[in-house]
Amino acid sequence: MVGNDGDDCVGTNEKKIKVKNMKYFSIREMTKSTTAIKRNIDNSPSKEVERSLTALVEKVLDPLREAYGKPIIVTSGYRCPRLNKVVGGAVSSQHVKGEAADIKSVQDTPEENKKLFDLIVKLKLPFDQLINEHNYDWVHVSFGARHRRQKLKAVNKNGRTTYINI
Repeated sequence: MVGNDGDDCVGTNEKKIKVKNMKYFSIREMTKSTTAIKRNIDNSPSKEVERSLTALVEKVLDPLREAYGKPIIVTSGYRCPRLNKVVGGAVSSQHVKGEAADIKSVQDTPEENKKLFDLIVKLKLPFDQLINEHNYDWVHVSFGARHRRQKLKAVNKNGRTTYINI
């Protein structure tokens, strides 16, 4: 499974990242980024971020993968503040806290990505935000202290992405 921010790598100090395996995912996978490599950005998580990533995987991603029965690709997990800025992420992005992942099916079709979204809801996984990104190009899911259970849809409005409740 490839994990990245629309790319694929592991921060520039790959040896510093302690690989902690969960059932189906790893900390390394949750921090991969070719943008970080290309820009010489160290995307290594702090212990606090590592704990948040572990909780996201244990509470949401591993149970989702188990129920889905097929691999899931993490396209963006943790992004350090510098990397988040470079990729145009929101300053308040949960990716910066290690609380969010953008995921897609291996088939990478809107139909399969929608299945992931719907399965998260059906399983009543404890998400904070669940976002249908641009007609299921990918799914954003977060897990954090707020537990807002927001279901959103990203839409392009006048060249900007806006989010509406669904």
